[in-house]
Formats: sequence, C-alpha cells, structure tokens
Amino acid sequence: MSPNHHSSKTLPQRIAMLSVHTCPLATLGGKKTGGMNVYVRDFSRELARHGIQVDVFTRSEDDCQPTVKHDLGPGARVIHIPAGPERPMPVAQIADYLEEFVSGVVAFAQSENLTYDLIHSHYWLSGLVAERLRQVWGPVPIVQMFHTLGHMKNRIAQSEAERAPRSRIDGECRVIDLVDQIIAATPAEYAQLHWLYGADMSKVSIIPPGVDMERFSPIPKHIAKGITGIPENHKNILFAGRVEPLKGIDTLLKAMALIQKHLPELAERVCVCIIGGDPWAETPDAEMARLKEMRAELGVENLVTFLGAKDQDVLPNYYAGAEMVVMPSHYESFGMVALEAMAMGKPVIASEVGGLAFLVRDGENGFLVPSRDPEALAERIFTLLTDANCQKELSRNALEHARKYAWSEIVRQMMGVYGSLMSSKPQTANSTLEIEPI
Repeated sequence: MSPNHHSSKTLPQRIAMLSVHTCPLATLGGKKTGGMNVYVRDFSRELARHGIQVDVFTRSEDDCQPTVKHDLGPGARVIHIPAGPERPMPVAQIADYLEEFVSGVVAFAQSENLTYDLIHSHYWLSGLVAERLRQVWGPVPIVQMFHTLGHMKNRIAQSEAERAPRSRIDGECRVIDLVDQIIAATPAEYAQLHWLYGADMSKVSIIPPGVDMERFSPIPKHIAKGITGIPENHKNILFAGRVEPLKGIDTLLKAMALIQKHLPELAERVCVCIIGGDPWAETPDAEMARLKEMRAELGVENLVTFLGAKDQDVLPNYYAGAEMVVMPSHYESFGMVALEAMAMGKPVIASEVGGLAFLVRDGENGFLVPSRDPEALAERIFTLLTDANCQKELSRNALEHARKYAWSEIVRQMMGVYGSLMSSKPQTANSTLEIEPI
C-alpha cells in the first residue's frame, strides 16, 4: 500500500507518542536536547492538524511543571510522568526507572479512560517502554525511531566515556526485534540497521524528518543582526547544537585559528557564534571547559563567542544573521540544524557523515568536508566568506531543497505507514512501503 492511498478509516485516531528521556518542550542546545526534541514537537503538532489526537509522554524533570501541557496546540499535548527523582539525570540512569514510567502512563490512560490505536516511540528507551505498554494494553502496533544508534556512536568514540554501554546495544537489538515498523531518517541509517544490527528490513521504511517552513523562513540579514546584536559589519558563522565531543566544535575552533593566522584582515571582520550548552555554569561540563581552554590556547577568543542554549523562537534570527551554518560533527543521524538553516536560505558546511552526507549536496546547497579536518573546513569557510556569487547560489539552492521537507509532506508519508499497520494484524504488520525518495 502506497502512502498516497491510505484510507481515512484505517488511520489511528489517538496515538501514544513516547519520548521518555527528553521533553519536546525543552530549550534547545541543552545536554539532552537537540534534533529529536524538535522532531517530536513539530511532528506531533502536524499530526494533530491532520485530525489525529496525540499524547506525548515524557519523564517529569521538574515537580513544579504541570502534568499536562497544551503548548503543542489543539489535539496534541505533552504529559509529564514522574519516574525517579523529578530533576534532570543522565540518560543511562533513566533506564532504572522505566517500570515506574510505564505504570505512570498506564495510570494516566486509565484515569482518562483512554485507549491508544498506535504507539510511536523515539529512542531505544522509549522502545522498551512501548514493549511493556503493549503487554498491558494488548496488541497495539508499535512504530519506532532511534534518532541515534549505539553502534554508530561507538564507531566514532575516541574514549571509553564516549562509548555506548552494552545495555544500550542490547536494548536497541531487542527493540528492533519487537516493533512492527522502524522509521529510518536516511538511507545511511537504513544501511546501518541492516549491517550493524541485522534488522528485518521488510519492516524498515525511510522517511526523513521535516522542517517548519513558517518558523524557519528567510529574514533580512540586517534585521536579524539588529535583534541578535551581531555587528552589522561582521560576517557571522553559526554553530547550533549540543556541546559534546561528537559535535566536533574543536574542529571549527582550529579552522578559525587557521583563518586568523593566514588571513588576519579577513578574521577581523568575522565572528563565530556557538549556540548550545551552558558556558556560564559554576562547574561547566568537561566538553565546555575543554573548548574554552582550547579557544584561549588558539588565541581565537575575539573570534568565537559561546552564547549558551537558545529557545527555538529566537533561533531563526541567529540563522538569518549568519553567512553560513557549520556542522563539523563526527556523527549525525540526520542533522535537523542543517535542514533548518537551509529553510532560512543559508548554506551549510558539514562533515561528510551519516545524515549530513545525505542532506547536504556538495557544491550545490552547501559543502561537505571530511570529519576532523580543520584545513578542509577552513578552506570552505574562506570560500563562503569571500565569494559572494557562490554564497548566493548555494543560499538559493538551500532554500529550494528545504521545501521538499515541509512537515505536511513528511506526515503524509508517515500516515501511509500508520494506515498500513492499522489495516493489518499488529502481530504480523511487517509490510514494507515504497516511500517516494526526496
């Protein structure tokens, strides 16, 4: 059955969306907040616009927070479930409180006399919760997205601390076996599920994340610079994301040091904004401390500013005030920031890894460079800073490319998956779908 031909009779009326370890309403750039938060929030909102009721269940991290929040608009809500101490905690520890989380979801559904037609779980922890919920609720279809994979994290880890624990790999394998449908964001993730996990590929579909083309639409640069305080006569380079080793921010710092060394006059009119993390914390985390120390050692303190995490409502102004967005990641399952930047008409310079290699078309809507290669990154940054015609052409192509990822189109494809699962028995719902490539 093609996503173009789903019957409205077979679509789920109410979905339990699981995002156990991170809340879709959280400020971006925090320790656990990034593309997945944006995905769950915007995808749930768009599903609700299509008439499907969505309850997003997430672990409560603040006992002052209301249990139910309606910030996603009509038909979608976020429900905070107490599980363990109501404060932020490392993801590895959250695994200890999954039974409590399951009990909380079951109790909430009972209190409102609700039944769910489908479970859509995000990340491996949510997949384990989905398994338990199905044991309680009966044969309800489960759709799973991983967003990142432990085996891929281990492939690029440079220290033991960066490696995914065995419990995560085991958990991912279990979830892959038990769910009815897996959504891979890119052909790269599709291949990883096949090669690294031996997944049953008859139940894997490729559907990329979407972008909110209303929220992320071009703004005149001078207006955005006035709002964000970026000097009018400076060219701005932007990084936005979590501050952690696999994001490769150190490569960007080294690239800027090269530009400053070889082209000091150009560097005087350039600034780099790093959005993410908490640079003002009394005890900054290890990666933030390392990067600040590196910035000082490289002598680029006047070039690079750490701005901390930003609410997504102000993020478009930072994109709009930039000449380019740089994503020097060592691994990126998709790269939502790249897509948002493109929707703002900004070229992206990205490492040729994971989803970024799929999203950024080298020399067309941005540039791809090898991971951990400051020289190659500096060269491409130099091109976009000095070649106005190249910058304009890539910007125009970036916006055009982003339009293919409007949320309405992504939800149309996902509803095809839902319709297929609803019209077959959940226990055998392993049908594969021909998803039109974007």
